[in-house]
Amino acid sequence: MLLYKFVELSVVTDEAIEKAVNECVRLGWHFDGMHLAMTAASKRPAMAFLSFTREEDEDSASAEQPSPAEDQQD
Repeated sequence: MLLYKFVELSVVTDEAIEKAVNECVRLGWHFDGMHLAMTAASKRPAMAFLSFTREEDEDSASAEQPSPAEDQQD
């Protein structure tokens, strides 16, 4: 299963973007893209949204999901 992660940055500098990307990549995420939110008052972006993806192992996914029998409590 493909998992997604989104990071919102309100401080949009090369250092802030680099730090966020490096932290997420170190945790096993793959950088997918970046969207910049602009304002009319400035030529600099007001916010940045970074997206990451990661494949989830089926073994770990099934281990985290309780079976229907575990959900029922008699």
